[in-house]
Amino acid sequence: MKDKHFDTELLDRAIGFAVRAHAGIERRGKGFPYIVHPLEAVAIVATMTPDQELLAAAALHDVVEDTDFTIGDIRAAFGDRVASIVDKETDIEMAGVDAGESWHARKQAAIDRLAAAPRDVKMVALGDKLSNMRAIARDYAVQGDGLWNLFHVKERSEHEWHYRGLADSLRGLSDTFAFQEFEYLINKVFSK
Repeated sequence: MKDKHFDTELLDRAIGFAVRAHAGIERRGKGFPYIVHPLEAVAIVATMTPDQELLAAAALHDVVEDTDFTIGDIRAAFGDRVASIVDKETDIEMAGVDAGESWHARKQAAIDRLAAAPRDVKMVALGDKLSNMRAIARDYAVQGDGLWNLFHVKERSEHEWHYRGLADSLRGLSDTFAFQEFEYLINKVFSK
């Protein structure tokens, strides 16, 4: 029996847009195309909701942060809700301050924004953060504490503070398998 038609036009366009936006970019030090990360975020968000706008936002979540596209470009192509979610997921740069020096302040701002965010924004953020935490857990299993040398901020304790803060901000999703996996991986990597 053939499944009923499921309208994925918005998601399909968002994935195509993200593929083009991230074309030729490698995931930092991973040896695979960057687009793998946003697609994993989409797959994670899909475990929590079929909402096509949230899935599209997951596909697009790093476009503004990591390419030359703007929130205005996302809004024009995908509408206000998708653009608003992507905007809330975009790391805020601090003008004139080195990325390493501003790291803690930027991460605290992101944790605070997420704590106050509605559930739909938290779902997209969890897709992103769980994908990142999966990569960290895989790499940590191979590299141990040498892994932290790949980051601007090299102190393991700072990464633990960041991920535990994210988990606290996302705790409203504790009823989802994605959140449970996120918390499990944080505890696995950062256990004493």
